[in-house]
Amino acid sequence: MVAITEDEIRSLASFKGEDAPVTSCYLDVDGSRHVRHQDVVHSVELVLKDAASRKGSHPSVTADLQRILDLVKGGIDRSTTRSLAVFSCSAHDFWRVIELPVAVRNQVVVNHTPSVRQLEVIVDEYERFGLLLADRQRARMLVYELGELIESDQIVDALPRGDDDDHSYRRDRVDQHASALVHQHLRHAADTAFRLYRDRGFDRLIIGAPDDIATELEGLLHPYLQERLEGRCPIPVNATDDEIRTAALEVEATVERRREADAVARLREAVGAGRRGVAGLDATLQALVERRVEQLLVSSGYATPGWRCGGCGWISRVGRSCRVCGSSMDAVDDVVEEAVEEALAQACEVEICVGNADLDVLGCIGALLRY
Repeated sequence: MVAITEDEIRSLASFKGEDAPVTSCYLDVDGSRHVRHQDVVHSVELVLKDAASRKGSHPSVTADLQRILDLVKGGIDRSTTRSLAVFSCSAHDFWRVIELPVAVRNQVVVNHTPSVRQLEVIVDEYERFGLLLADRQRARMLVYELGELIESDQIVDALPRGDDDDHSYRRDRVDQHASALVHQHLRHAADTAFRLYRDRGFDRLIIGAPDDIATELEGLLHPYLQERLEGRCPIPVNATDDEIRTAALEVEATVERRREADAVARLREAVGAGRRGVAGLDATLQALVERRVEQLLVSSGYATPGWRCGGCGWISRVGRSCRVCGSSMDAVDDVVEEAVEEALAQACEVEICVGNADLDVLGCIGALLRY
């Protein structure tokens, strides 16, 4: 399974159907909820039937929906796949299937460009991260992507048992020797972490180690890893794989909420100062169209209908006449989705915030500006 990246999302968002719309389809195929293959097919049939009744009048869209159904009927390896994201425009022979190991909500969107907001949420929530667990003689380095383990390495460096049988070593010499071996072991662990970083790459690093060695271990990390160090978690090196994964995801979620809170705090300060920050849908859409946005912040789940001008690209909460070029605008089901896609097309950073009350108070959307 190939994980979706931010660059791929931007590439998807840049595709535009010239004379036919694009069908974007997110499907829950999780085996824990749909045990049998026919259960998955039945669920998908209902989703696509509803979409066809609302959006399927265009011949290209009809062909898209049938192709998606054929894909599911043909069978999916659900041992690692919990959901699908499918993007199709039959009129332009555009077809992209992304298998995901995390959950999505069933959704079909027919628009002039692919609907990538759910993918953006997933990439935002599940960055690739490393987890380095260590005690005085064992270490495990694990790399997770989209919540799934993709690489691991294990190290065991034995310590001396104590006094040798003929008592030729004094106690203090044994202790000094043991400390040196622990230091060597931790350096070995740090080197392994850096090797996996070079081979796999990850955005964040989490340390799981007793306090008496965690500080020493952190000091031995390569500067690149120290820059990515997010903190510590109480996971013993001998924990089970499931225990490690659960604890690591909890730490990752905590880190992500903290990062979102920091971004919203910067937005609130910028808006309060009246410079380099806007909040609320109308002001944010205008800043996007004027290409002044550096970072777009959106509350997860926020959606509202709006309008888009096919002539100049203006997006707005109200229509029908474009205030810029005077052309007739097209109604869109979710203008917030349009804002996300526009931000990605402009290479802006997009932050989807989960449960942040401060952003909700600001209108559920805002932007930090370049100028």
